[in-house]
Amino acid sequence: MPYVNLEEPDKRKFAIDDPRGFLSNYPDGAILDEIQRTPDIPSYVQSIVDSSDKKGLFILTGSQQFEISHSISQSLAGRTALIKLLPFNLLELESSKKLPPLDNLLLQGFYPRIYKERLEPHSFYMNYFETYVQRDLRQLSQIDNLHIFDKFVRLLAARAGQLLNYNSLANDVGVSQPTIRKWVSLLEASYIVFILPPFFRNIGKRLVKTPKVYFYDVGLAAYLLEIENVKELKTHPLRGNLFENFIIIEFLKARFNLAKTSNLYFYRDRTGNEIDLVIQKALSLIPVEIKSAKTLNMEFSRGLKSFKKIFGQEIKKSFVIYGGEEKHTQQGITFLPWHDLPRYISIL
Repeated sequence: MPYVNLEEPDKRKFAIDDPRGFLSNYPDGAILDEIQRTPDIPSYVQSIVDSSDKKGLFILTGSQQFEISHSISQSLAGRTALIKLLPFNLLELESSKKLPPLDNLLLQGFYPRIYKERLEPHSFYMNYFETYVQRDLRQLSQIDNLHIFDKFVRLLAARAGQLLNYNSLANDVGVSQPTIRKWVSLLEASYIVFILPPFFRNIGKRLVKTPKVYFYDVGLAAYLLEIENVKELKTHPLRGNLFENFIIIEFLKARFNLAKTSNLYFYRDRTGNEIDLVIQKALSLIPVEIKSAKTLNMEFSRGLKSFKKIFGQEIKKSFVIYGGEEKHTQQGITFLPWHDLPRYISIL
C-alpha cells in the first residue's frame, strides 16, 4: 500500500487544506502515519469506507494514543479494527538476530530503533522519556509541575512488579491520591504502564482489589531506575522485578499479536501464597512462577503446588520461567529457561 507520513509539512498541509483532494490520490487505500496531525481526515475516510465494500482500505497509525483514539471514536466507530502494536517480542527479536544476553536485554528493552540503529539504550530512553512522556503527556493532561511528574514516574518504576498502593505513592510524591490515580490512568492509556489485576473467581473483586503495576517496556523501566549499564543492572536490587516485568509483558504481547485482550492475572491469598502470573482459559488455569535466578531450584515450584491444591483439575499445565539455561520437568511442572519462551508461549 502507498505510505504517507503526515509529519511531513507539505503532505500535512495538503491533507488539512484539501482533504478530499488528498484522499483522491489513494483510490485503493493507503497507510496514513501520524494521523493525529490531521484530525479531520478520519471523518473524510468514513465516507469513503461507507461507500466501499472493500475491507482494510486504510491503515491509520500514529504515536499519540490519546488523540488517535479520540479521532477514531468520533468518526470511525464501528468501522475499524484496533491493533495494539507493542515493541518487539522475543520471537521477533530472535528471528532477526541472535538474542543478546539476559542482562543486556533487560537494559536495552525492545524498541525497534535501538536494534535497527544500534543506539545506546540510556540515551534513547532519555530522549524518549523527555519527548513522549514529559512533553506529550504533559500537554494532554495539563500537568503543571514537570519535576513532580518526573518524580512520580520514577517512583512508579521502583514499584514495578509490586502492588500498586495509591496512598503510599501519593505520600511519596507529595500530591493527592486522586492526582496519582489520574496520572496512572494517563500512563496506562498511553501504553507506558500495564496494570495486572488479581485473580478471583468473583469478577467483581478483581475490579476493587489492589492490582500490580508493570511497564510495557522493561528498558524504559531500567532507565527510570537510573541503571546505565549492564554492570549496574547485574547487582541492582530490583533486577528480579525487571525480569518479572519482562516475562509478563512477553505474555501480553503474545495476546495482543493475536488481536486478543489480556487474560493475565496474579494470585495472592491471605496466607501469603502468591503466583506471579495466572493465565485464565475458558476451561483451565495456567499458573506461572517467574524467577530471575540462573540456578534451577525446586523450591521455585512451591507456590505452584499450593495453587494446584486449591484449583485441582483446572490446572492442566504449570511453569517456572527462570533466568538459567536448563529445561526440566517434574511433577507436571515445566522449568523453562527464559530464552525458550517463544517456543512455548503460542501454545499457552
